[in-house]
Amino acid sequence: MRFEDLEVWKRAARLSADIYIQLRNLRDFGFKDQITRSGLSVPSNTAEGFERESQRDCIKFLTYAKGSCGELRCQIYIGMDIEYIPKNVGKKWIQETIEISSMLSGLIKTKRGFLKNALVFMISFVL
Repeated sequence: MRFEDLEVWKRAARLSADIYIQLRNLRDFGFKDQITRSGLSVPSNTAEGFERESQRDCIKFLTYAKGSCGELRCQIYIGMDIEYIPKNVGKKWIQETIEISSMLSGLIKTKRGFLKNALVFMISFVL
């Protein structure tokens, strides 16, 4: 499977693009840089994890993606509070980050299961 086939990657990439488009005229470059970087980090770390050779490395990068998703959600709340992000847009983005985070959790759990099963197989093979 390629990362491009993952629904979680597609949704995270689409959200990242939406953030760039929505905030392209924002003059607060510090805020814009931070929120676009955290938004871009979610699909980027998902992709990087899937390109790694080991399950352990994949899990590590999926965990980074999940962390960035939480960081992004925090920044969306702040962006709405300071009126950089319209409430209706922010609410959609927050819901999307919640769903993406949940999808990443499921993927991490699955990958951990693969890792555990491989370990059990190796132990039983040795014995």
